[in-house]
Amino acid sequence: MQLVVGRIGKPHGVRGEVTVEVRTDEPEARFAPGTVLRTEPGATPPLARNSEPGATPSDEPGVPFRVPAELTIEESRFHQGRVLIAFEGIPDRNTAEALRGTLLVVDSAEVTPPDDPEEFHDHQLVGLAVVTPAGERLGEVARIDHAPSSDLLVLRRPEGRTALIPFVRAIVPEVDLAGGRVIVDPPAGLLDL
Repeated sequence: MQLVVGRIGKPHGVRGEVTVEVRTDEPEARFAPGTVLRTEPGATPPLARNSEPGATPSDEPGVPFRVPAELTIEESRFHQGRVLIAFEGIPDRNTAEALRGTLLVVDSAEVTPPDDPEEFHDHQLVGLAVVTPAGERLGEVARIDHAPSSDLLVLRRPEGRTALIPFVRAIVPEVDLAGGRVIVDPPAGLLDL
C-alpha cells in the first residue's frame, strides 16, 4: 500500500526548490537528503516547457519534462514553518513548477510501526470494522482526517452515509488491530449528525 507523506506545492526561488505540504509525523526522517520518494502513480501535473508525455528531465531549454516515478532529495530545510526541498535533476523554477501537485509516497512495508501501543498509522486503521462495545456493527473506517483539535475517524455507514468520530479515548476506548476492529462508544446523536 502506498502512503502519502507529502504533496509538492509551488516553487521557491529560481534554483528548483519546492514547498512541500507535509503529511507525515516524521518530516525530518522522511525528507532527509538522499531519501528516494516515489511519485503517486497517475499523478499528472502539467508538463513544463510545452513538453510531450514520456519525456525526462533535461537542463536544455525547450526540452520536454515529465514527472519521474521517483525523486531523490538533494537538500531539505525548514523555512517560515514550511519544508523546502531540492530534488536531484530539478535545476530550475520552470522544471520545479511541473512538479506542483505531485504526491510523494512511500510503501507501507517501509514504515516501522509506532513504539507506543496507543499510536497508529492511518493505513493500519483504514478498512477496520467499527463496532459498539456490545458488538453492533456501525460501519468501517474510510479514512482519517487530521483536525487541529483531534484526529477524526471517518466512518462509512452501511447505508452509505459518513460520520465523523473524534479519535479520543472517551469515544474510542479500544483499537484491536489483530481482530480487525475499532470499538466505538459514541454519545447519543453523534452518528446522526
